Amino acid sequence: MNFEVFISCAVTGAGDTVDKHPAIPVTPKEIADAAIDAAKAGAAIAHCHVRDPETGRGSRNVELYREVVDRIRSSGTDVVINLTSGMGGDLEVGADEDPMTFGPYTDLVGPLTRLAHVEELLPDICSLDCGTLNFSDGNMIYVSTPQQLRAGAKRIQELGVKPELEVFDSGHLWFAKQLHSEGLVDDPPMFQICLGIPYGAPADTATMKGMADALPDNAVWAGFGISRMQMPMVTQAVMLGGNARVGLEDNLYLDRGVFASNAQLVERAANIIELMGAKVIGPDGAREKLGLKKK
Repeated sequence: MNFEVFISCAVTGAGDTVDKHPAIPVTPKEIADAAIDAAKAGAAIAHCHVRDPETGRGSRNVELYREVVDRIRSSGTDVVINLTSGMGGDLEVGADEDPMTFGPYTDLVGPLTRLAHVEELLPDICSLDCGTLNFSDGNMIYVSTPQQLRAGAKRIQELGVKPELEVFDSGHLWFAKQLHSEGLVDDPPMFQICLGIPYGAPADTATMKGMADALPDNAVWAGFGISRMQMPMVTQAVMLGGNARVGLEDNLYLDRGVFASNAQLVERAANIIELMGAKVIGPDGAREKLGLKKK
């Protein structure tokens, strides 16, 4: 069991949730405010996507990221900033017998283009989604090939940013470990075990334990489950020696039929962790575990 736990809060994501929740953060101000509120509630790390303020859809716009980061950094609230680099991997295969006519949700760019905002803003951490994944029941695929991942990991390392190796299935974990063994990820490696997204690894005890057992000995890791499995997976991660992630990217509800805020989800997770007899640590504690310098 992990007795000193940091909480990451994924405050908005890029999914189609704007019409499913009355207060999904969309504008840079809303996203920054959500990150700040989550930090005040006990989150050590804020994981941020940005959205197009007009449409609510996920965006790669560097200026939107700049406003979010500037607002957080100037707020006086200490939190470790973790920016996604997953945008730009979406491929909507064409329907039926016309797969090469890609759909309107396709946004597929190269590995360095996906890092444009990381280059500009140098966050503490950026995510690196370590494999390709069928995404839900339609024709959406998230594309992240070995060649792309090696190029992205190398550039992240050159920038001095800590990669959060997001693994959605066992093959992703296998390749993330390969990046580490090739020297493209510095010690200690940081892993995020991402469970419950159709059709990656399911959110259950056996799966999280199997993936946690396969991590490098010096890994610092966290885990999460989506939707109703968010809080059960907080417990599982801590029991297995990991840290926790919550937030509106992964789950919209505090209780059945009760919409959550990011701060409420952090507070709920912190309460669970403390009832387990563990301590919730803040940004400085997370930096110490991850080998980060305060910026």
